Amino acid sequence: MKTDKIEYVRNDENLKESFIKAGKLLQIFNSIDYENVVDKIGVLKELLGTIGEGISVEHNFHCDLGENIHVGDNFYAGFNCTILDMAEVRIGDNCLIAPNVGIYTAGHNINPVDRYKTGYAKPITIGNNVWIGGHCVIIGGVKIGDNSIIAAGSVVTKDVPENSIFAGNPAKKIRNIEQ
Repeated sequence: MKTDKIEYVRNDENLKESFIKAGKLLQIFNSIDYENVVDKIGVLKELLGTIGEGISVEHNFHCDLGENIHVGDNFYAGFNCTILDMAEVRIGDNCLIAPNVGIYTAGHNINPVDRYKTGYAKPITIGNNVWIGGHCVIIGGVKIGDNSIIAAGSVVTKDVPENSIFAGNPAKKIRNIEQ
């Protein structure tokens, strides 16, 4: 996967169409009866790039495009999950995302001239068996290694090695996970 920045212009017609398509699918998804797993999975298959088996995404899910999100088997996303997928987001198998987590590939330039018109995005990779606690933020360009835990309320701005527990703002390693 490339880690280079992807530049984009918000008023691009193709991008607008993709936003509208995703927005309509998200509106449907978030209004489906809570217990109607079949229809929820059907919409997610249409919205997301790829999905594995045994996934569960709670209501009030939001994303930019959806097509850049790829999730593995046994994926769970809690309420109010937001994934800004202007660049690719890859999430491995057996991952847990607690409520109110933001995964943001998108950013804006420092220079204020035309900041509102343009942006950039950096991909995010989340390995297998990762647990992300509630109210965390994952910033573009980050890779989170297999088996790691991100403690609740953390802001991840740098790569997280496998088998690690990170916490804080900015998130820092607090210990290894012994296997």
